[in-house]
Amino acid sequence: MLSANDPQRWPRLGWTLLALALLWPALHLSELNPAGLVAGDSARAMAGFLAGFWPLAHDLAFLALVGRATLETLAIATVGMALAVLLAAPAALVINRALSLSALAAEGRPGPWGGLVRWPLRGLLIVLRSIPELVWALLLVRALGLGPTAGVLAIAITYAGMLGKVYAEILESVGPAPARAILAAGGSRLAAFAYGLLPNALGELLSYTLYRWECALRASVVMGFVGAGGLGQQVELSLRMLAGGEVATLLLVFVLLVTAVDGLSRILRRSLGVGA
Repeated sequence: MLSANDPQRWPRLGWTLLALALLWPALHLSELNPAGLVAGDSARAMAGFLAGFWPLAHDLAFLALVGRATLETLAIATVGMALAVLLAAPAALVINRALSLSALAAEGRPGPWGGLVRWPLRGLLIVLRSIPELVWALLLVRALGLGPTAGVLAIAITYAGMLGKVYAEILESVGPAPARAILAAGGSRLAAFAYGLLPNALGELLSYTLYRWECALRASVVMGFVGAGGLGQQVELSLRMLAGGEVATLLLVFVLLVTAVDGLSRILRRSLGVGA
């Protein structure tokens, strides 16, 4: 409700009406029609499709295949994230304005070449994260062939762009004064990062990295549909063979895997003191 004592009531109402005005054509262009799921032939087709999910496939040979695909999915997400962090961390240090020598111009330490490095690198990070990991996976599968390597590199490329941007923003949000004081005293950029920024930003950096690891796990399954290995590739094969029981087993395993990763992430956050 709008309160007569709220000075922001009219701007807030205006922004709300503008958002609704923009949402209406978006709903029209998206052709959203949930009723189509339960109308006539669609409902019967959906019921028949779901009926094929029971009973779950549980023969030992298939479960062994599922176990391998599960480990492959976890490996794709973990290795891809590790590579992304290795690429994103140095990039975040370079584009971070808190560690820029040009920020010390007032103290007589200008850095005229800083912008020539930062802005192209920012542009590169934008390109990396603008192209979805699924598109990277499609391109890499064509170049490298079917298998998890394409999935690992697709996650590494896209998530490097995401992590680099967010890491730089987190480092800038903690306050640049300690880092700039170290730089002004003649310290290196690495020392300014390690002693001026990292102690205050470590919790947020770890929390965001763990969150992105969970996202990478989900992305690795989606990329499997284009041949990048893991559970997703096995789901796609089972769907082609109309093996509903196998699909149901794979989906159940994926739900359990995500639940386990979420629990592990919470434990790591608590043990590292970065919240739940």
